[in-house]
Amino acid sequence: MAKRESREERHARAARISKTLASLYPEARISLDFKTPWQCLAATILSAQCTDERVNQVTPALFAKYPDPVAMAAADARDVEQMIVTTGFFRQKTKSLKAAAQDIVERFGNKLPDTMEDLVTLRGVGRKTANVVLGHVHGKPGLVVDTHVRRVSFRLGLTRSREPEVIEQDLCAILPPSDWTSFSMRLILHGRQVCKAASPRCALCALLPDCPQVAVKVTTDANLAARKRKSATAK
Repeated sequence: MAKRESREERHARAARISKTLASLYPEARISLDFKTPWQCLAATILSAQCTDERVNQVTPALFAKYPDPVAMAAADARDVEQMIVTTGFFRQKTKSLKAAAQDIVERFGNKLPDTMEDLVTLRGVGRKTANVVLGHVHGKPGLVVDTHVRRVSFRLGLTRSREPEVIEQDLCAILPPSDWTSFSMRLILHGRQVCKAASPRCALCALLPDCPQVAVKVTTDANLAARKRKSATAK
């Protein structure tokens, strides 16, 4: 791939990547379990620096006892801490849960806001969490930038930044809004399964023909053979 890529070329490459990811991961949603808007928000807060699997082990009991913002706002912090301790950073997460619940009850009539502008005013809620809520609760475009999206989008050459907000802007600029939620969810899955942090499985990656492998330690003979094979297939 040429070092310099035009805007049109980058848009076309992003579209191909998006199409390939859609074929690899047709089900594009977070792996957190939830049934209500509040549960989506709470589970996402708990998922910070914690696996979704661990969060899903904790939330059934938590949601049974504190099913909505009203209940969480009035909860005993020590009890919540004990229930979520295995998710890590449990004291800060308890503060975030209770503060966000109080804001929802007191400022938004016990309804989860449906705009980025309002969601990020909730204490303990940043853009990543807000985008999860927009995409999975309100059905609005929301591009989630987590550690996997940061890593994979950089390796794919779709951004030059390591900053989540800049990465979000870069990806939103080259993808249609209708793809934002699904693209980020698929990129997360790809980061978990193929484009891993320590040992990316480039030789097995369906995105290889469109990937410049930025900052990846290149390339074994098998990797090169796979690139040629996939390029020939694409033609």
